[in-house]
Amino acid sequence: MYVSSLLLLLVARGLARSCPAPCTCWNKVSDCSDKELVTPPFGLPLYMTNLSLAHNKVLSLPLGYFSCYTELMVLDLRNNSLTDLPGGLFRPLVKLAYLDLSYNNLSRLTQELLRPARNLVRLLLSHNPGLSVIAPRALSGLPRLQHLDLSFDGLTGISQDLLDGLPATVSIRLAGNPWLCGCSMEPLLKWVTRNLHQCNSDSRDMECAGPPEVKGIPLFTLTEESFKACHFSLTLDDYLFIAFVGFIVSIASVATNFLLGITANCCHRWNKANEEEEM
Repeated sequence: MYVSSLLLLLVARGLARSCPAPCTCWNKVSDCSDKELVTPPFGLPLYMTNLSLAHNKVLSLPLGYFSCYTELMVLDLRNNSLTDLPGGLFRPLVKLAYLDLSYNNLSRLTQELLRPARNLVRLLLSHNPGLSVIAPRALSGLPRLQHLDLSFDGLTGISQDLLDGLPATVSIRLAGNPWLCGCSMEPLLKWVTRNLHQCNSDSRDMECAGPPEVKGIPLFTLTEESFKACHFSLTLDDYLFIAFVGFIVSIASVATNFLLGITANCCHRWNKANEEEEM
């Protein structure tokens, strides 16, 4: 019994201190960056707090990959080939404070991906040119978030729910996206204007990519007047007038058709009478 327990203890310690090739591990740091990896390494130290898989060619991360690495506080996944991350991938990482997913090929950010990473302070998602969809509540439940980088992605707009879910003190980078400055852009404009002191300088350079009439115009030059048409509404008098005009038009149409019918009937009778006289 004593020997078995000792063996288990030695195995556990070995797993905790293991470092798979070609990674380098020291002082709870595991560096697997720039190793031409296509799949993530397994057998990393269980008690590491810092993991870098940056500058590789990793295509995907399987659900449950981080289940044993619950002490992670810093996770660097930038400059890989990640296209889609399963919901709940980061669920075991309750201590995670820094997450870098920039320079990948992500297309969407789901509502469940970052939950419950309540200690997340910095979230970097820049330079994902295909990232065009962020779930409305994807960034809610992150009360300690201080820095959010969404620059140079494929975003054309951001929902009001997404903005409302951000902490009041967050700084956000938004430049370099193909923003469509239609009616759906108004909530973002109001939020950024209200929180200018929290935005980095590049966010002030946000430009409209469309519609054509505002292409290339800085977002911050738009005012509430620019969105006036979005709030166009009719009063009761307007509806009554439209109904009255519609009624008159209907009566006029019926009268016109009636007169045309009478005229056509008269012409037919006149032609028939002429034919009988000729005979």
